[in-house]
Amino acid sequence: MKGPWTVEILARNGEVLHRHRAASLPIRVGRAYDNDFILDDEYAAAHHALIEQGPDGALVMRDLGTRNGLNIGRKRVKELTLGGDTVVRMGHTSLRVRAADFPVPAELRDRTMHGWEGLLPGVVGVLLAGLVALFVTWLLDAEPFELLNYVLAPGAGIGAALLWSSLWAFLNRLFGRYTRLGRHLFIFGCGVAALVGFRLLAAVIAYAWSLEWLTRYGSHVAVATVAGIIYFHLATIKPSLRRRLRAICAAAAVLGSGLVLIVNQQQHGRLADELYMSVLLPPELRASPDATVAEYIADVEAMRAELEEEREVQPAAGGGN
Repeated sequence: MKGPWTVEILARNGEVLHRHRAASLPIRVGRAYDNDFILDDEYAAAHHALIEQGPDGALVMRDLGTRNGLNIGRKRVKELTLGGDTVVRMGHTSLRVRAADFPVPAELRDRTMHGWEGLLPGVVGVLLAGLVALFVTWLLDAEPFELLNYVLAPGAGIGAALLWSSLWAFLNRLFGRYTRLGRHLFIFGCGVAALVGFRLLAAVIAYAWSLEWLTRYGSHVAVATVAGIIYFHLATIKPSLRRRLRAICAAAAVLGSGLVLIVNQQQHGRLADELYMSVLLPPELRASPDATVAEYIADVEAMRAELEEEREVQPAAGGGN
């Protein structure tokens, strides 16, 4: 290990909070002002530790008889050999020491997409959340018009966007270097717009072309969309782990869809979300030809045959008991 040496104070997530370069050994560490590295920590002693070179040339840190000592994890030690990745806690401060020849990894490829963060994406995300809430209120409003409802709806949408995105921004700052609130707001706004947009588009397409499976199994698309929203939030925090995060979120989406199928089966006795398509739209949107009377009667006869068969089987099962 070759000097000069750099003493680094670390946060809980491993981020470097402060660096100090020492040109020579030994390095005295503590709260007193005559130390080479001064700790602003009331749980550290005035002269807490001494860093010097051992007989074999390695760095050694020694406790100077302090009350709280030196700690590696939960283990307290009096003396230890320092490697470049050794993290020592003294008081409430975690630090490590690295020599000038300590190898650093190559730079990461920047996949941050800086154009999708900041004020403009954040404003777009807030507007999308407010407009989606206003649109949903208008669709579901069957009562006489009240202005207050259309004032509170976008406010609630914007409040939800700020609350959700602030949580992710806090996690971004905790596990990353920046908050990126604008990006998280944009992800939330686009996510809720995609959820509502698919719901409406699926209803129109299902009604127009008699594709009832779009509404019967639409909840699985919602589960996949939510998993996608969470993925983009996580990828904003840790862009270097995108491949792993994709696999985790995909597995979570599959698990969520499986739970939806199980709940539907237990509650309704079927895997679909609904027994029939519940959304009715103007007849002008119908693109699929309507069924003829003969086809309708044939379907009724087939249904009646199934019901009669079930009726014959049930008494036999009851008599056997």
